[in-house]
Amino acid sequence: MTLLAFLEHLAFAGGLALLSAALVRLMIAYPVLDHPDHRKAHSRPTPKGGGVGIVCAFIVGMLVLYQVAQFARMAEHRFIGVILAAVAIGVVAFLDDLRDFRFVVKLGAQALAALVAIGSGLVVDRLALPWLGVISLGLVGSLLTLFWIVACTNAVNFMDGLDGLVGGTLLIVCAGLGAIAWQEGGWFIYAACLILGAGIAGFLPFNLNPARIFMGDVGSQFLGFMLAVLGVAAARLDAAQLSFLLVPLLLFALLFDTGFTLLRRAAMGERVSAPHRTHLYQMAQRSGLSARRVAAIHWGFALFHVALAFAFLRLDPALKPLVILPPLGLQLLWLAYVLRRTRRAGLSWRAA
Repeated sequence: MTLLAFLEHLAFAGGLALLSAALVRLMIAYPVLDHPDHRKAHSRPTPKGGGVGIVCAFIVGMLVLYQVAQFARMAEHRFIGVILAAVAIGVVAFLDDLRDFRFVVKLGAQALAALVAIGSGLVVDRLALPWLGVISLGLVGSLLTLFWIVACTNAVNFMDGLDGLVGGTLLIVCAGLGAIAWQEGGWFIYAACLILGAGIAGFLPFNLNPARIFMGDVGSQFLGFMLAVLGVAAARLDAAQLSFLLVPLLLFALLFDTGFTLLRRAAMGERVSAPHRTHLYQMAQRSGLSARRVAAIHWGFALFHVALAFAFLRLDPALKPLVILPPLGLQLLWLAYVLRRTRRAGLSWRAA
């Protein structure tokens, strides 16, 4: 890619960021209000649905990509399937922001969108495992892909509860994944990350603490779904599909917090789909850390994961699965730190 082409891409992304920002400002002027309660971090009614700017910027960007950038297209049927599934997630999630659907309805919509992507051919169908080599996954591959897309969609959605945390983290993730895709010649992933990052960049200034608007389910579910899909697409950056691990690595802090919280709540006999304020990031904020500091810590996690992702590409295939150990160790240290702070603050881990 030439410098001129890269500058043109940045200019295009800048235009999409401005479009996203304009739509976010519109959502602030004509708000869908998120009213505070004992399970939420904010203390005054605040507009939500800022993710509309991200979704619309992505759709416009993808339409332009499809018309003018043949080098960055996926096979046409896959492209159309992904876009339709993404738009479906965005529409259902926005209706959820308006009407507050039951969790089972949201889960069903996410599963249907995931099945559309899988039916379009986005499946992890083989994987290289240490000492076993490359194995064909068959039907297990489709089930693994379905689980991954739904799990990633919900992990990002669950973590969107503090000003700037998810927006800033995912902007770093998009930049890192886009740079890796450019290096490896994955042009659709590069373009999609550029477009997603532009949408987030237009939204994020309005979401920094104190937030003027929240992303809402329309933004968090859409971004979680798209990054999950890009993770499946990234599997094809190498013959053994080990590159499927890239997106889980980049999102590891969000996935760890969500996984730990779900397992802990299930072990405590709580209904895991019920609203609460006991995620690690929420307990850290409730223990006295400022919202800005907690968000900045998660941005630091994301930067660390991007550095690991570049190291991952240079590792011997047999060692690549071990790249998960450093971020796991870091998250265990974060867990210990939060546990210590909550104990000192006398906080309960049970939902109020």
